Amino acid sequence: MSTPAPAAGEAGPLSRAHRATTISIVAFITLVAFENMAVATAMPVAADALGGVRAYGLAFSSFLTASLLGNVVAGPWADARGPRAPLAAGAALFAAGQLLCALAPTFGLLLAGRLLAGGGGGLVVVSLYVVVGAAYPDAVRPRMFGFMAAAWVLPAIVGPAVAGAVAQHLSWRAVFGGVVPLAALVALVILPRVPTGGTGVLDPTTRGRALRGTLLAAGAGALQVGAEDLSGGGALAVVLTVVGAGLVVAALPGLLPRGTLRAARGLPSVIAVRGLYTAAFFGTESFVPLFLVTERGMDPAQAGLALTGGAIGWFTGSTLQGRSLSRWPRHRLLVVGGLVVAGALGALVALVLSGASGWFVVGVWALAGCGMGVGMATTSVLTLRMAPPAERGLASSALQLSDNLGGVLGIAVVGSAYAALGSAGRGGDAPLFAGMFAGLLLVALLSAATGARGRPPGAQAPAPGSTTVGAP
Repeated sequence: MSTPAPAAGEAGPLSRAHRATTISIVAFITLVAFENMAVATAMPVAADALGGVRAYGLAFSSFLTASLLGNVVAGPWADARGPRAPLAAGAALFAAGQLLCALAPTFGLLLAGRLLAGGGGGLVVVSLYVVVGAAYPDAVRPRMFGFMAAAWVLPAIVGPAVAGAVAQHLSWRAVFGGVVPLAALVALVILPRVPTGGTGVLDPTTRGRALRGTLLAAGAGALQVGAEDLSGGGALAVVLTVVGAGLVVAALPGLLPRGTLRAARGLPSVIAVRGLYTAAFFGTESFVPLFLVTERGMDPAQAGLALTGGAIGWFTGSTLQGRSLSRWPRHRLLVVGGLVVAGALGALVALVLSGASGWFVVGVWALAGCGMGVGMATTSVLTLRMAPPAERGLASSALQLSDNLGGVLGIAVVGSAYAALGSAGRGGDAPLFAGMFAGLLLVALLSAATGARGRPPGAQAPAPGSTTVGAP
């Protein structure tokens, strides 16, 4: 199944019909990108200042954990009432979380701020996907996702350098606090341009989905905290890990299309691939700056350049899938994305073990980003194509749920390994980093294998919220 080519004269993302919507979406994505790059760059300094280096992974996975609940709530809310309300609520939560992080006197309160910001981020991302699904025809969406990837380029170039310099010479708190007025400004610009209309009917399963989303987020959080403390041998850590894992397993099936957990052909496999991608990529990326600072002696601004390389590579891959590769069968692009990420992780493991300069990591991570750009945009295009128009919010919710849960689990696994075996920033952990990254390499290979099943079956795959949702 190949991507439909735009018809002659088809209105593109920057045509008069779509220009205002495109610029508004790109502005919001640019803000999210700057926050992501800045926080990842400043986090080694913040964790050290607040005594949280050993629990470093929680600073990232807590954001993603709260995003799970935002993802679940945003889908039916946007379908019923339009995306403006969940987008406004998400922007407010995001800004409040950033402010709490900036003022946090302890690492625990910083994590609380990350939870607030993550919940807001989950609402924002799903709402923007609903806007894309409603505003752009299928043939134009690949190019629009390319524009959304392009929004990461400037923050990727400027963000790490600025955030690293601010964190090193002024204060890491200014990195978090500086995002708050920008969030308010961008929200004021975009919200009047976001539609309010929806079906007018709230899905009757919404309350159950919200409960499942709450249990899923609570379970993922308990699993992360427990896994971080397992090395201490305490009974509480074991209980938290087991209970958290049980809640995730119990809540997840009812929030995804039927067959997702066994990678059934079509939409279920597309949703599954998304989670595998993010587990492999973000599980690694969260620890790349820490590796470069503690093992290669780079300062935060220099280490942040690896994130710049990843974002530029992501933009390149997303652009390729929307133009040069647009006539390829979409399920094959899912395979290509996974294989490219796996190749980059293999090269990263070799660099870690060889003792090579940390500057080579910038190029390797750009390659990983390219694979993600190809694959992630493809999952978005396929999801919006396969979902019925009235259920695009639910489908986007399931996609983002998989996205964030993959990131949570990827970071939780490597974070618990670092908490148990790492030196808390004192160096000498190169073999440990290599082992962590090698484990995620296997996840990337699994994403490529699952991507081969992303080709739609003869009948359209079921979307979340249909009568077939609720069984794995």
